[in-house]
Amino acid sequence: MANTSTVEVTGLKELDALLKTLPARIEGNVMRGGMRASLKVIGDVAKTTLAANGTIHTGNLQKSIRIGFKRKSETGFGWMRGRLSAGNKDAWYAHFIEFGTASFYTGHGKTVGKPYEIRPKNHKSLFFAGLMREVIVHPGIHPKPFMRPAFDQASGKAIETFADYLRVRLPKELAKAAR
Repeated sequence: MANTSTVEVTGLKELDALLKTLPARIEGNVMRGGMRASLKVIGDVAKTTLAANGTIHTGNLQKSIRIGFKRKSETGFGWMRGRLSAGNKDAWYAHFIEFGTASFYTGHGKTVGKPYEIRPKNHKSLFFAGLMREVIVHPGIHPKPFMRPAFDQASGKAIETFADYLRVRLPKELAKAAR
């Protein structure tokens, strides 16, 4: 059962009006900094969750948790999207850890609830564990989610961190803009 929480955010109209008085570059930098600070809170919890799950062997999966941004602005004011993701060339298996595989996978597809059979493409036998096989049955791996629980656990603190960042940074930017 997923944890649910309610977060009430007030003052968004006032914040929007204040941000519109700043140049777009400053607004973007302030918002990006706030988003980065809040996503870092969730990312740190995800790294801790990985350690608690016992899924750390090389540390590559923890190192692959990163923050990225996408931005679109045509009129100076646009939208910005922050992304917290896991996985890279060294930790390509991140989604397998999060969601599980084969019979333990809870999504959609033909392998849900069944062991995964690995068959050779050229209809020759597979060499596995010193023996020739025509089919290898992989039972799958249990999901050990780390991103979603981190979001559920740290979303309130992340919003507080975002607000604290804005409270500190906005007066500084307003003072600079007034000069």
